[in-house]
Amino acid sequence: MTIVVGDRIPDSVLTRMTEQGPQPVSTNEYFGGKKVVLFSVPGAFTPTCSAQHLPGYIEHVADFSAKGVDAIACVAVNDVFVMHAWGKNAHADGVDMLADGNGEFAVSLGLELDASAFGMGQRSQRFALIADDGVVTGLFVEAPGEFRVSAADSVLAAL
Repeated sequence: MTIVVGDRIPDSVLTRMTEQGPQPVSTNEYFGGKKVVLFSVPGAFTPTCSAQHLPGYIEHVADFSAKGVDAIACVAVNDVFVMHAWGKNAHADGVDMLADGNGEFAVSLGLELDASAFGMGQRSQRFALIADDGVVTGLFVEAPGEFRVSAADSVLAAL
């Protein structure tokens, strides 16, 4: 079942790179007590994700902060090393790059994507969400092949 506005973010574990190396982060901890904008992409370094989706959020970090957002996170079904390299390559300061290496978080949200036809296996749909203290207050899921509602400008306008 797909997550909906009003649902709590399911307890899951993502991974982020730190100075000490890869570290697990529970979603309960990450989303708890703050307003978070999370956006998900089908894959790091893929065309739309690299040229439009991630750069839009990087460009608007200060605008999100001005609207009361405490953290912006990008998640993909990629390993933590790929997510870290992508963040460095994109100069993603102010955006937490989180790895959903096995796609378990995407499945827990009901937003997984079978991209096997493109040689990418199981991935996450393209979406964004706003969560306040772990409760979804806004959800923006793209139709297949689309990039509109989960774009930074669109999510910013919804805040």
